[in-house]
Amino acid sequence: MSGDMESHAPRFLLLRGGAIGDFIATLPVLQALRSQWPLARIEIWGYPHIAQLAVAGGLAESVVSLDRAEMARFFVPLPQFTDAQVAAVRSFDLIFNYLHDPVGQVRSNLLLAGAKQVLSGSPIIKRGHAVPFLLEPLQALAIYETDLVPSLDVSGEARAEARRRLHAMGVKGRPVAVHPGSGSPSKNWPAGRFVEVIRRLRQSGRDVVAVLGEADRDVAARLAREFPGLPALDNLPLTDLAAVLTECESYLGNDSGITHLAAAVGLPVVALFGPSDPDTWGPRGRSDICILRAPDGQLEALDIDTVWSAMPRER
Repeated sequence: MSGDMESHAPRFLLLRGGAIGDFIATLPVLQALRSQWPLARIEIWGYPHIAQLAVAGGLAESVVSLDRAEMARFFVPLPQFTDAQVAAVRSFDLIFNYLHDPVGQVRSNLLLAGAKQVLSGSPIIKRGHAVPFLLEPLQALAIYETDLVPSLDVSGEARAEARRRLHAMGVKGRPVAVHPGSGSPSKNWPAGRFVEVIRRLRQSGRDVVAVLGEADRDVAARLAREFPGLPALDNLPLTDLAAVLTECESYLGNDSGITHLAAAVGLPVVALFGPSDPDTWGPRGRSDICILRAPDGQLEALDIDTVWSAMPRER
């Protein structure tokens, strides 16, 4: 198949669900395809609010939502595909399936619809770190030398808009980004300790911007009480957040997708891990990544001074 694709600009499809961190761990697959076939057209079937990161970063051309009703046909036995679905599947030279597909139903349906070739990779990480594990399907294309660091480029225009956003919030320099939330309360360092680190940062003369999401209402309210007027990025689209993060000095956060995003855009990162295994899910990036593992996986046992000592000094 690799040889067949040298004579034209190939079309690739990548199917990827999961959360933000899952998607970012899959970026090196897109990076490898873009490196091997710079003119390839890459489409992603996934969750647009996440997968648009790849489009903005030049790693894909388009995204189709897995939540569309007609996508259900790919998950059931004996599907009745529309002509448009058949045409879409057949238009790709190669399809990468990273959906949870324990009995191979999705793969079988893609082939039934006329897929030329389907390479499947399990989204369940079975050994080692997620990034090299997710790259394993590329070995079928004789692609072995790959970049093991997820990386997202942000355009100059997007960075300029991010600087304007920060300036409008009263931030004149490069702030420290602090994200006190995650997808699970068990992954969150106690909010009061984030408050203390933010207090120390501000007392040392450094600007701080809080990164907040839908699940962070309680900690957002506490930060507003403790630091009236603290600049906050509240539930920004991920593409906009990625741009703002590139204009930050460094980042502190829990084991979360936003922590992976900060690492992918090149920030020095301090990541706080509790019950999850950083040997599998630790963020990777081009700058310094400091992963602090809580004793016995209990984030309550991770003290403030340890985290403060790990914070990058002002650049």
